[in-house]
Amino acid sequence: MVLENLGSGLKDALRRIAGLGVVDKEAVDAVVRDLQRSLLQADADVALVADLSSRIRKQVLGSPPPAGMTLKEHFLKVLYDELVAFLGAERGEVQLRKQRILLVGLFGSGKTTLSGKLAKWFKTRGLSVGLVGCDVHRPAAQEQLRQVGKKVEARVVAEGTDAVAVAKTGLAMKEDVLIFDSAGRDALDADLAKELKTLGQEIKPDEVLLVLPADIGQAARKQAEEFNRLVGITGVVITKLDGTAKGGGALAATNATGAKVKFIGVGERPEDLEAYDPQRFVSRLIGYGDLQGLLEKAKEAGADKVGKRLLEGSFTLDDFFDQLQSMQGMGSLSKMVDMIPGLSKAKIPKGMLDVQEGKMKKWKFTIQSMTPAERADPDLIKASRIVRIAKGSGTSEADVRELLKYYKQAKQVVKLAKGGKGLKRGPLANIARQFGMTG
Repeated sequence: MVLENLGSGLKDALRRIAGLGVVDKEAVDAVVRDLQRSLLQADADVALVADLSSRIRKQVLGSPPPAGMTLKEHFLKVLYDELVAFLGAERGEVQLRKQRILLVGLFGSGKTTLSGKLAKWFKTRGLSVGLVGCDVHRPAAQEQLRQVGKKVEARVVAEGTDAVAVAKTGLAMKEDVLIFDSAGRDALDADLAKELKTLGQEIKPDEVLLVLPADIGQAARKQAEEFNRLVGITGVVITKLDGTAKGGGALAATNATGAKVKFIGVGERPEDLEAYDPQRFVSRLIGYGDLQGLLEKAKEAGADKVGKRLLEGSFTLDDFFDQLQSMQGMGSLSKMVDMIPGLSKAKIPKGMLDVQEGKMKKWKFTIQSMTPAERADPDLIKASRIVRIAKGSGTSEADVRELLKYYKQAKQVVKLAKGGKGLKRGPLANIARQFGMTG
């Protein structure tokens, strides 16, 4: 999961609030200390965390709760609202129209890889995309962009030793969205600033997106301020968010500059890119899920019906394999679980929902060797049938048992998702309704 440690700490803080008998200064201070610990471990700036803590204490202890809300519910809502403000306040709008996008950032920030992810993101929304390789300094940068473009089936212009000349060639492309990959340095020096300014004058971009790796932590603030001052930025993309505990610090530090985060990278695959919405992001962190995001991923992967059936609880073995295949295009299934309200709190074995391609092939042959009755009702499959199915599919009896075990575990996950008990009953139910997280 994105920022797993931070999310775990925030869930603990919410559970502590939900279990409070009395909401007094001592109780609030205890929760705030837990929150501070979690945010500082995520490399958030000490001064920003101190300001956040002060605002929470003031709102919870300094004024009565709104009409119709208990003090405990008020505490929960204040915590949620302040976390949203801390990690982004407002979502950075992404326009779906013809446009030119210039990517800027230091060496190693992931600009070239991001070019492909952005191409995939726009293409799934019906826009054609062209990639332009203006990094003429890093060895093999243009070849890397050509490979990225081939993978996402986007046209690429990446030939030449003069960045401005390459940009001019790229501008002649007729695609709806043109993405320009610029060079980076180890530091934002005068030469890089001059080149970026010249490129900007030539390209006249609609968006200048600063690319920052999540492991930069709170140092994101200084980079965002410097790039904005020298070349002007319209938004930020945080990459590699899935691989570091410092992502919370990067998000908070970027927000402190007033720059809006427009996208976050949450994995290595082309589809592992999300438009950043602070409210939905915090909802996932604290275990309230993101159903809208899940259905959007399903639509992007052409698996709308599969996503809806998953949420509705349809999970027979007869359609099990088709669902798994469709969901492979939606990204990691374990990440999808974090989007289902209440389900991220369930104790699901790590990796249980992610299946390798080789195993999928075995399971396909195994299921094809079953009778229609067995696929419809897997409880029929006992020892003698397992032997027959293994022989018929060319797999082992252990493979068949593994499939059946996985199916039962996955079915239990879907049952939990369908129930949504974490938000429909108990002390958090009312606050979940306030956030519009339940039906």
